[in-house]
Amino acid sequence: MEPRSGCPINAAVEVLGDRWSLIVLRDIIFGDRRYFRALLTGSIEGIASNILADRLKRLLDAGILTRGTAARGQRARFSLTEAGIQTLPVIYALGNWGLDWTSGSPELRIRQQIMRDGGPAFVERLMDELRVRHLDAPPKPHDGPSAFEQLAADHGPPGVIT
Repeated sequence: MEPRSGCPINAAVEVLGDRWSLIVLRDIIFGDRRYFRALLTGSIEGIASNILADRLKRLLDAGILTRGTAARGQRARFSLTEAGIQTLPVIYALGNWGLDWTSGSPELRIRQQIMRDGGPAFVERLMDELRVRHLDAPPKPHDGPSAFEQLAADHGPPGVIT
């Protein structure tokens, strides 16, 4: 799809700027929901199946996700591409704005606060771990728990950041 103009902000907004695309990406990234049913039932915002199907198609067409081939009777798994992994800093920035300028429940804000406290280096570690999960990249060595383990520690399994 050709953007309406050559402006990179416009082009990004045309791909990511609707009500649901970033929420779907959030659930894939932080909830590790990689199947249609998990995305549909795991969304705390209650996305409709037709909207989810449309957003997944848009994200696939934009090269942000790939869809694995599924044999008959099996479910297809969605994976982030490098372009999809590169949306994490955008989601991080939006989450930080949300921490500063919106209200919400502490249990849904804690993971964003952990990311903020960890700063850009923490976001880079998350991106490296996403490359391992989604692109089969070799893991980078580091001491201590993984970034995703840090997000989940004392806060239940990785879920959502709002």
